[in-house]
Amino acid sequence: ILPLVSVNQILLLLLVLTVCAILYNKVHQVPLALRNETVDLESPEEMEEEIPVVICAAAGRMGAAVAAISSIYSNTEANVLFYIVGLKTTIPHIRKWIENSKLKEIKFKVVEFNPMVLKGKIRQDASRPELLQPLNFVRFYLPLLVQKHEKVIYLDDDVIVQGDIQELYDTKLAPGHAAAFSDDCDLPSTHEMVRSVGMQNTYMGFLDYRKQAIRDLGISPSTCSFNPGVIVANMTEWKHQRITKQLEKWMQRNVEENLYSSTLGGGVATSPMLIVFHGKYSSINPMWHIRHLGWSPDARYSEQFLQEAKLLHWNGRYKPWDYPSVHTDLWENWFIPDPSGRFKLTRPDS
Repeated sequence: ILPLVSVNQILLLLLVLTVCAILYNKVHQVPLALRNETVDLESPEEMEEEIPVVICAAAGRMGAAVAAISSIYSNTEANVLFYIVGLKTTIPHIRKWIENSKLKEIKFKVVEFNPMVLKGKIRQDASRPELLQPLNFVRFYLPLLVQKHEKVIYLDDDVIVQGDIQELYDTKLAPGHAAAFSDDCDLPSTHEMVRSVGMQNTYMGFLDYRKQAIRDLGISPSTCSFNPGVIVANMTEWKHQRITKQLEKWMQRNVEENLYSSTLGGGVATSPMLIVFHGKYSSINPMWHIRHLGWSPDARYSEQFLQEAKLLHWNGRYKPWDYPSVHTDLWENWFIPDPSGRFKLTRPDS
């Protein structure tokens, strides 16, 4: 009997110890989510907020995307994740360029854009056919391309960033606003330039006010426009307001009714955004979008002003990788030659 009692006691003791151990673990155990974070603490970079930046890599101007990415990466300590959007035919080229240059250190995802989503939504008669390229409309589809982020930066490829992209990302969006842009009327130091090269900075330059559908919007033709080449977007609001569907609606209406102004031969992607976001967007610091550098091969900004600018945009026909163009030295600082040799700069002596 004694050995049997001893065995029972031992088993009971083991049972008590097991229960105690389980209770101790339950009380002191780190929850799973926190346990994952403690692992992340070992690599501080993972803990930093990720800044998603969307840039398109179009055939024939891939060097533009490379220079933009290079300038952003070189001027920030932030944890930037680049979403590089291309067509099926262009993706291998941009991937190879990045992986075989000093940009191989960047965090990036290559995203394929399917141009079939634009079928029946674009008129084919614009005087600047390059504006009809499918990738011009990527900005309409941000939630489809970037799915896990609340806030996203979209940049045209013909920009360089001289400031810390974290500052742009920290742009405050008012409640109910799906995006922030820079107004065309508040841009410092541009008014003389605008007059000298005949640029439009009002809705009249983008929408055809002879059309009833445009007049019915009730937007004054002298209303200041904005430039959607730099966007800080709130994905929750974008989806909630069904911004993409609204933009597509105005694209289709333009196909049927030809609603956009033909005076500039531009604004193909700008015009629907001007309609959908009218009176419903926040403001980006004007120094974060110094533009019109591509409107004329003659009109120049002062060097001091350009040095203070956070972001430069060569919107217009005269691109800094082509000739003629202005302030090409500032752009070329960030250009990385194509390892494959396919993309070449056009210069007066080339």
